[in-house]
Amino acid sequence: MMVDAKVNRQDDKDKNARSAYFGLPALDVSVAFPQATSASSFPPSVSDFYQFNDLLTPEEQALRKKVRQCVEKEVAPIMTKYWEKAEFPFEVVPKLGSLCIAGGTIKGYGCPGLSITGSAVAVAEVARVDASCSTFILVHSSLAMLTIALCGSEEQKHKYLPSLAKFDTVACWALTEPENGSDASGLRTTATKVEGGWVIEGKKRWIGNSTFADVLVIFARNTITNEINGFIIKKNAPGLTVTKIENKIGLRIVQNGDIVMNKVFVPDEDRLPGVNSFKDTNKVLAVSRVMVAWQPIGIAMGVYDMCHRYLKEREQFGAPLAAFQLNQQKLVLMLGNVQAMFLIGWRLCKLYEKGTMTPGQASLGKAWITLRARETVSLGRELLGGNGILSDFLVAKAFCDLEPIYTYEGTYDINTLVTGREITGVASFKPAALAKRSRL
Repeated sequence: MMVDAKVNRQDDKDKNARSAYFGLPALDVSVAFPQATSASSFPPSVSDFYQFNDLLTPEEQALRKKVRQCVEKEVAPIMTKYWEKAEFPFEVVPKLGSLCIAGGTIKGYGCPGLSITGSAVAVAEVARVDASCSTFILVHSSLAMLTIALCGSEEQKHKYLPSLAKFDTVACWALTEPENGSDASGLRTTATKVEGGWVIEGKKRWIGNSTFADVLVIFARNTITNEINGFIIKKNAPGLTVTKIENKIGLRIVQNGDIVMNKVFVPDEDRLPGVNSFKDTNKVLAVSRVMVAWQPIGIAMGVYDMCHRYLKEREQFGAPLAAFQLNQQKLVLMLGNVQAMFLIGWRLCKLYEKGTMTPGQASLGKAWITLRARETVSLGRELLGGNGILSDFLVAKAFCDLEPIYTYEGTYDINTLVTGREITGVASFKPAALAKRSRL
């Protein structure tokens, strides 16, 4: 009791020492810094310097415009609040559903059957405003839905895809484990055959959408064949628990989770018949890697747009920041990066549509584009000065959001090794076996 009294007296002393205005709520950014407009009112798109929009079909152009208008209106005003709280804005899900982009290239089953170019450009437009929302869509659509479409039975496609396409239900895709990230083929989650189905045991980590997903696409090792199989698990299945991963610095709106499966029973009808080895995941990853390459393209476009407006609004030394040579040089370098990134992303889509895209091409595209996006966002962070560390002006948020994208769907290093194997014919993923010590 004496200790509590001392603590209370110390608290009273501390409060008396503070100013009368200590703890007041922060000023709205428009009041605190009226000279430049925050990202809640998103800047116009001005990054298409070489008019690459002309490379898109009229249908792709119309889709791009529709997605841009929606996310600028519905997502931009609220994204900073949710990003800071690391919470998901469930109220935007119906708006995203109205865009008819979930399911992407899948034909039938209520899905839009878009070209891969149209689907990729739609993802970029979402990422231009908020990278987390684009990741939410990619996990749901280009991983989970596409796995069901490419590897599922007709009954599974009819059962799950129509509601997923409308975002009436949400899906996640669980491959990564605590012990197996880049070495995903070594996963340890097991699937044991029992009467009428399978028993799944193991753990997954970093699984986006998993804390609220209705449908979980899970990969596990068949204890009889030792090969990787795929399964559909429904939320709240007995033995299934999912907890949110806290303290992320990037993609904070995305709800990444730790999944624990303790003897989860999956009926035979929810085993994905098209997943019989790890190689069967490659047909899904080939598409998703292209789509993920378009996320940093969109992020870089948004950062350029933000910096372009900011430099014309913000004044120092009696002139707008856009009037200074160093700032123009940085802005032009950012613009050049966006042009090159877009062109490589577009070419990847065309190679995929022709059926000639190789894993090495997809990996080089994802690795190189994310590298250039990192440079672009870093330059934007410099241009905004102090406001470059505020999520209100997009660039700081984009700076952080880009880091997990640089890592997932294959780290930069792993993707370079995929391409390196393709151009040299030599795989270098595992260290060479230690040879006997030389007499020298």
